Amino acid sequence: MTSIDPSLYLKSQQVRSTGSSTLDKDDFLKILMTQIQNQNPLDPMKDKEFISQMTQFSSLEQMTNMSQSFQRFMDSQSMSPLIQYSGMIGKEVSYPVYDQETGLLNRTETDVVLSVNQNGGETYLELQSGKKISVEEITKVSEVNDKSNSVVEEG
Repeated sequence: MTSIDPSLYLKSQQVRSTGSSTLDKDDFLKILMTQIQNQNPLDPMKDKEFISQMTQFSSLEQMTNMSQSFQRFMDSQSMSPLIQYSGMIGKEVSYPVYDQETGLLNRTETDVVLSVNQNGGETYLELQSGKKISVEEITKVSEVNDKSNSVVEEG
């Protein structure tokens, strides 16, 4: 008796995958064109069916374009905080200074931003006085006045 070669069994066959498992607008258009070319001349596609398929194609194309536009918008919104805060360089910023013992607001200081730094996911401003403050501490941003840096006392 002859035996069957095990490599011919279906479960041992290699699965070949070509292309993507999703259809896009080009695939839809190819299918539609093939359908039109291979239709039965004695029983052609009805106008309503053709218009319905063209409407579906148009909707698919619009959704694809909208998705691409939305993706570009999302990419533009996720700019680096370093770039986002770089416009503060040369500006005067105000920030609160708290009393170390009581934790209460002691005063508000104003200083000029020299640079923007990022460390460990946090964004800091390096000020003309040498201090580094978190961008989250800023209470005011303004143009630099002609007078030198000043400390505004509250209280």
